[in-house]
Amino acid sequence: MKDADQLKTIVREKYGEIARKSSGCGCGCGEKANPENSVMSDDYSRLQGYVPDADLQLGCGMPTEFARISPGNTVVDLGSGAGNDCFVARAIAGEHGRVIGIDFTKDMIVKARKNTLKLGYSNVEFLLGDIEAIPLPGNTADVVVSNCVLNLVPDKIKAFGEIFRILKPGGHFSISDIVLIGELPEALKDDAVMYAGCVSGALQKEKYLNLIREAGFRNITIQKERRVDLPDEILSKYISGDEMDKYHSEGKGIFSITVYAEK
Repeated sequence: MKDADQLKTIVREKYGEIARKSSGCGCGCGEKANPENSVMSDDYSRLQGYVPDADLQLGCGMPTEFARISPGNTVVDLGSGAGNDCFVARAIAGEHGRVIGIDFTKDMIVKARKNTLKLGYSNVEFLLGDIEAIPLPGNTADVVVSNCVLNLVPDKIKAFGEIFRILKPGGHFSISDIVLIGELPEALKDDAVMYAGCVSGALQKEKYLNLIREAGFRNITIQKERRVDLPDEILSKYISGDEMDKYHSEGKGIFSITVYAEK
């Protein structure tokens, strides 16, 4: 696996391309594809505040739906992309709330700001920044959300520490992410393209939850969990037919979880 700076460059370039083309396969596809081919994203269209132009199908859950946002809250979305979760959060937080999106891909920030301008929202903003060093003061957020992004952060200990820092005392987060149960085939784990697709950067489920505990969070709850089945046409690029049969039969693999925790 490449070092942290190389991985960040891979992710930045991949998601910059997606922002410019306004299409992509999202987490887990591992290659360029149309949105309808996404294997991880959920359907946001029924949620209040949904903006189709902001939905690039890059997520693996719907954390904003579970985030217990209240009117007037300050909500921070980490890895905000084109603004999908931010606009849903704004519909809940209301006119007196504040929503801040953080993304380290300039093209995503440009796209999100254009969407905000079209919508005429004055209480939604997007900042260029790294989740390992969030450009916000401590005790800023009532709620933090993130959708299939922590996988892409090389130093997850720093990331959870930063989430803890920016949350107000008593604040909480709801984060959707990819975790593993059992080991991935080595070829999948070692491939940088699959890292940018949120797969080979995934941690074992218990290790992921332990990082949250070690950062100081309490009342950790899994709000939703589902298995993610990569299409055979993707798996076949990395593993043999026998390995694929074993992968399918062992009951292990890739899972989307939405986790809640409190500061």
